Amino acid sequence: MAADAELPRTAVPNGIVDPVASARAELKAALHAIEEKGNVPRRVEKAWIEGEAKARAFVRRNPVAAVAAVVGVAATVGGVVWVLARAISR
Repeated sequence: MAADAELPRTAVPNGIVDPVASARAELKAALHAIEEKGNVPRRVEKAWIEGEAKARAFVRRNPVAAVAAVVGVAATVGGVVWVLARAISR
Protein backbone atom coordinates (compact mmCIF):
# COMPACT_ATOMS: atom_id res chain seq x y z
CA MET A 1 0.00 0.00 0.00
CA ALA A 2 3.02 2.32 0.22
CA ALA A 3 2.97 2.71 -3.58
CA ASP A 4 -0.68 3.86 -3.38
CA ALA A 5 0.25 6.63 -0.97
CA GLU A 6 2.68 8.09 -3.54
CA LEU A 7 0.10 8.25 -6.33
CA PRO A 8 -2.09 11.32 -6.68
CA ARG A 9 -5.76 10.81 -6.00
CA THR A 10 -6.52 11.22 -9.70
CA ALA A 11 -4.18 8.44 -10.87
CA VAL A 12 -5.08 4.83 -11.53
CA PRO A 13 -2.57 2.39 -10.00
CA ASN A 14 -0.80 -0.03 -12.32
CA GLY A 15 -0.99 -3.78 -12.02
CA ILE A 16 -4.73 -4.23 -11.45
CA VAL A 17 -5.68 -7.40 -13.29
CA ASP A 18 -9.29 -7.76 -12.16
CA PRO A 19 -11.49 -5.86 -14.64
CA VAL A 20 -13.99 -4.91 -11.92
CA ALA A 21 -11.27 -3.57 -9.63
CA SER A 22 -9.73 -1.73 -12.59
CA ALA A 23 -13.08 -0.13 -13.47
CA ARG A 24 -13.59 0.89 -9.84
CA ALA A 25 -10.10 2.42 -9.68
CA GLU A 26 -10.71 4.32 -12.92
CA LEU A 27 -14.09 5.57 -11.69
CA LYS A 28 -12.59 6.63 -8.38
CA ALA A 29 -9.78 8.52 -10.15
CA ALA A 30 -12.26 10.17 -12.53
CA LEU A 31 -14.50 11.29 -9.66
CA HIS A 32 -11.52 12.76 -7.82
CA ALA A 33 -10.44 14.59 -10.98
CA ILE A 34 -13.95 16.00 -11.42
CA GLU A 35 -14.00 17.08 -7.78
CA GLU A 36 -10.65 18.85 -8.13
CA LYS A 37 -11.70 20.61 -11.34
CA GLY A 38 -15.15 21.54 -10.07
CA ASN A 39 -14.19 22.68 -6.58
CA VAL A 40 -13.71 26.35 -7.46
CA PRO A 41 -13.41 27.63 -3.86
CA ARG A 42 -10.54 25.23 -3.17
CA ARG A 43 -8.79 26.24 -6.40
CA VAL A 44 -9.25 29.95 -5.60
CA GLU A 45 -7.90 29.42 -2.09
CA LYS A 46 -4.87 27.56 -3.45
CA ALA A 47 -4.20 30.30 -6.03
CA TRP A 48 -4.61 32.98 -3.35
CA ILE A 49 -2.10 31.27 -1.05
CA GLU A 50 0.41 30.84 -3.89
CA GLY A 51 -0.02 34.47 -4.97
CA GLU A 52 0.41 35.68 -1.42
CA ALA A 53 3.62 33.66 -1.05
CA LYS A 54 4.96 35.09 -4.33
CA ALA A 55 4.07 38.64 -3.23
CA ARG A 56 5.79 38.18 0.14
CA ALA A 57 8.90 36.82 -1.60
CA PHE A 58 8.86 39.81 -3.99
CA VAL A 59 8.60 42.24 -1.05
CA ARG A 60 11.55 40.55 0.68
CA ARG A 61 13.67 40.63 -2.49
CA ASN A 62 12.83 44.17 -3.58
CA PRO A 63 10.93 46.32 -1.07
CA VAL A 64 11.33 49.57 -3.06
CA ALA A 65 9.75 48.05 -6.17
CA ALA A 66 6.95 46.60 -4.01
CA VAL A 67 6.15 50.05 -2.60
CA ALA A 68 6.24 51.51 -6.11
CA ALA A 69 3.89 48.78 -7.33
CA VAL A 70 1.43 49.46 -4.49
CA VAL A 71 1.52 53.20 -5.19
CA GLY A 72 0.99 52.55 -8.91
CA VAL A 73 -1.97 50.26 -8.32
CA ALA A 74 -3.51 52.74 -5.86
CA ALA A 75 -3.09 55.59 -8.36
CA THR A 76 -4.62 53.52 -11.14
CA VAL A 77 -7.61 52.48 -9.03
CA GLY A 78 -8.07 56.06 -7.83
CA GLY A 79 -7.96 57.33 -11.41
CA VAL A 80 -10.54 54.79 -12.57
CA VAL A 81 -12.85 55.67 -9.67
CA TRP A 82 -12.43 59.37 -10.40
CA VAL A 83 -13.24 58.89 -14.10
CA LEU A 84 -16.31 56.78 -13.29
CA ALA A 85 -17.55 59.27 -10.68
CA ARG A 86 -17.07 62.13 -13.09
CA ALA A 87 -18.89 60.28 -15.87
CA ILE A 88 -21.80 59.42 -13.58
CA SER A 89 -22.12 62.98 -12.28
CA ARG A 90 -22.50 64.45 -15.77
